[in-house]
Amino acid sequence: MLAVCALTATLAACGAPQAETVRAGDITLRNCEVEQRFPAPAQRMFVNDGNMISMALALGAQDRVAAVSSLQRDADTLRRHYGPAVDSLKTVAPQYPSRETVLAQRPDVVVAGWNYGYDEAKNLTPDSLRQDGIAAYVLTESCRQHAGSSARGVVDPWTALRTDLTNLGAISGRTERAVEVTADLDARLAALRAAPQAERRPNIFLFDSASDTLMSSGSFGAPQAILEAAGGRNVLSDVQDTWVRVSWERLAAADPDAIMFVDYPPQSFAEKLALLRAKPGINQLRAVTENRFLDLPYAMWTSGPLNIDAAEQIRKQLELWRLAPPSTIVPRADDVIR
Repeated sequence: MLAVCALTATLAACGAPQAETVRAGDITLRNCEVEQRFPAPAQRMFVNDGNMISMALALGAQDRVAAVSSLQRDADTLRRHYGPAVDSLKTVAPQYPSRETVLAQRPDVVVAGWNYGYDEAKNLTPDSLRQDGIAAYVLTESCRQHAGSSARGVVDPWTALRTDLTNLGAISGRTERAVEVTADLDARLAALRAAPQAERRPNIFLFDSASDTLMSSGSFGAPQAILEAAGGRNVLSDVQDTWVRVSWERLAAADPDAIMFVDYPPQSFAEKLALLRAKPGINQLRAVTENRFLDLPYAMWTSGPLNIDAAEQIRKQLELWRLAPPSTIVPRADDVIR
């Protein structure tokens, strides 16, 4: 998971490119199946998106963060979990940043992901940043499966999360805190797995957004791990990708027991419900007729430490719907949008 080696004369053994400048104290980590070098501890991290910002906050590494982007959507959720540390962060872009915005902050490390800020069209990529002497960390959930492929995901979602927490702990100088955070994650995950399970796991569809197609998530996305840990079954578990678009017919064929929603603009929860209830056939699905809907914030569904909170909250909702047996699971927080 974590491949760390001091950069000395044995640099070649660590697999790092020889052309790059070697700095005292650098470490090498395996990121997206490639050895990459990072300053440790980083002094000026640029972090994009609520889920990766939550990683930095969970690690207590906010003092290493020079600037963030795409925070506004998740600010209330992060304050609920991490308190006033959220408001100490410097926000420089309300959504995904431009290359110029990132460079203006003079970061030594950028933390983002494919479809989570990195974008060839903006020339904001790990390779382009490295050419400017900036280390680029890629969210493991977003790692591309093959060169030139848009399909993402190379390890199961819980492994992806543990990897990122461990690696970012090393980059930020918070290795001990990373051990604590991952241990807590594993203990809570073990409790969910030990809870009584339904004879037939309820089928759940994740509704991200909709138009002529639906945005949802397959087997490599964080929702797969969340729904499974909660005692449910992701109806797109056969799709070997992270966040994907599927047809309305795919939803109709699944006829899920419940529908979970990702809450973020520009499409509101009310608008999504209206689409479900207005579409012939879809409005007769069991989840729709039984009003089995649950809306959770974006930062809960995208790969990050709040995934375990989402799993706990979904588990209790499944119990309330009598789709899972009663258990002793007690969620630490309540993030459900009502």
